[in-house]
Amino acid sequence: MLEQALDFQAESEQLFGLLDRLNEPDWQRATQFKQWTINDVVAHLHFFNYAADLSLKDSGAFADLMRDLTRAMKQGVTHLDFTHTSLGGTKGRALMNLWRDFYHAMTARFKIADPKKRVPWAGPAMSVRSSITARLMETWAHGQAIYDLLGEKRRDTDRIRNIVVLGINTFGWTFANRAMAVPPNRPYVRLLAPSAAVWEWGQPDQENLIEGSAVEFCQVVTQVRNIADTKLRVIGSTAAAWMSIAQCFAGAPEEPPRPGTRFIQG
Repeated sequence: MLEQALDFQAESEQLFGLLDRLNEPDWQRATQFKQWTINDVVAHLHFFNYAADLSLKDSGAFADLMRDLTRAMKQGVTHLDFTHTSLGGTKGRALMNLWRDFYHAMTARFKIADPKKRVPWAGPAMSVRSSITARLMETWAHGQAIYDLLGEKRRDTDRIRNIVVLGINTFGWTFANRAMAVPPNRPYVRLLAPSAAVWEWGQPDQENLIEGSAVEFCQVVTQVRNIADTKLRVIGSTAAAWMSIAQCFAGAPEEPPRPGTRFIQG
């Protein structure tokens, strides 16, 4: 049983619990993330859940989907518009239920899949374990925009360790993706988990370290918060450089939000 698949399902269920309380007009409210509405966020999550599931089941069909998306974007269609079109304009509670039914179905497939099997993606191929971990990360990260909009503080659990590990593992890629030299000295990372457990990576180094809340570390590497808006202790030029551009998700380089622009509203 693939633990990351069950963690993905649990994170999705927690977000569903928040969405299930919404009235229909709420779905058109704009978040602080690129002014996407809640409809936009959930449509995006569902579309890429579908894509990840397709990559597990049928690599040829996945390639066709990515080819169609790339062709549309070259013609000036945004991936968000492509997503809404592919979903037939489904919105609100109908979209929420479609998303929920599907993440349950895909969890059933991922939890029994070979964790080491390689599956295609928009960038390099990755393992099944990495694929479903990425879906957990995206659910958590995009969900933050909804929690912020609704003025809700999320109750995080230690399943965010999956996101922390993804953040740690993409240290080198964060720099390489920007055509920058990868620093040879990885920072020592010491984080306090939601359970109050202490998580550590690397050798203790008081001159090159990142220390503080695991939740805030996840917020920085997923770019839902600027490092300046956290209480993370960052010491050393390498640690500071990483936290200023950290990006644990695939795709072209993205800039973190400006300081003070992402917060719990209300």
